[in-house]
Amino acid sequence: MIVALLLLMIVVGSLLFHILSPWQFGEIASNWQMIDVTVYITFWICGIVFVLLGLFMAWAIWKYEYREDQKAEYEPENALLESRLSIITTIGVVVMLAPGLIVWQDYIQVPPDATEVEVYGQQWQWSFRLPGEDGIFGAAHNKYITFDNPMGMKPGDPYGEDDILIRTSSIQLPINRKVKILLRSKDVLHDFWVPEIRAKMDAVPGMITYFWFEPTKLGEYEILCAELCGRGHHTMRGTMDIVSLADYSTWLESQLTWAEIKAGVKPLSPEVIRGRQVAESNGCFACHTLDGSETVGPTWQGLWGRSVTLDDGSSQLVDEAYVRESITDPNAKLRDGFSPVMIPYELPEEDMAGLILFLKEISETEN
Repeated sequence: MIVALLLLMIVVGSLLFHILSPWQFGEIASNWQMIDVTVYITFWICGIVFVLLGLFMAWAIWKYEYREDQKAEYEPENALLESRLSIITTIGVVVMLAPGLIVWQDYIQVPPDATEVEVYGQQWQWSFRLPGEDGIFGAAHNKYITFDNPMGMKPGDPYGEDDILIRTSSIQLPINRKVKILLRSKDVLHDFWVPEIRAKMDAVPGMITYFWFEPTKLGEYEILCAELCGRGHHTMRGTMDIVSLADYSTWLESQLTWAEIKAGVKPLSPEVIRGRQVAESNGCFACHTLDGSETVGPTWQGLWGRSVTLDDGSSQLVDEAYVRESITDPNAKLRDGFSPVMIPYELPEEDMAGLILFLKEISETEN
């Protein structure tokens, strides 16, 4: 009786744990809803079988508890029972496996319009590579790895010069754009997993694996390694930011190509890139140049921090306050030698801050 009650308590406790547990699936952020469906199918089949078997065992132990006046009947074979169990078990296994096979077929059929992203795993960090303007990845192999070439880019490969290398564990991807993830490993078996994306795949040393997905929800999601890869396995984390196409373009322009990395080019921040885009979208370069020549308006080359002469003969330091005033009220302090033809602009604070950072960056580069 005690054993039967313990089994009953295990069944009831397991059900309560599932119902009351705070550990549930988070909201999905990709196109792989079918992966959730397959998990739930497996869960419900296994859960129902677990409950039925647990209750049956508890009932059988209580029903057939040992009594001195009872004897067990020996029945070595029961063809009807065995056939029923075989049929039911087969149906259950097929129902669990079939959806997974259907999903797997879609999982490995990458759409032709998918953008490729390479994920490079090593103990214990992630790195990323994107194809450059030519849309073709350069050759890479672990045999080419050196201190200055940590991702193993093949020397002399022209297709690799414009590849964009992201040597941090953070990457941005545009929303509603299909992505093919290519996986390489430097050392041991890793597994690239973003729980909200649902999709995951092993990064196997010596080969390239892949999967694809389409992000459908904006947000920042944690990248994990789902394969025990050494004592620092728990620290192998990163972030995947799903952003708008405009924000992605800004971020992408701030990344460096393999050629620029070798040349020691200083990377621009996304905020500075945004400032340049603000200038381009508002037509600033129609009147202001970046090469020192002056047309309708004064050049921006080396402008920040200089003292300039105004039309009333006074001098003015080009600082943040002056730039802001010149944008919102261009005729308040007009530069000597230039006509009052600029119209006032009311920019959002984010755009204004980015534009100011861009002006600073131009001057620092010149200096």
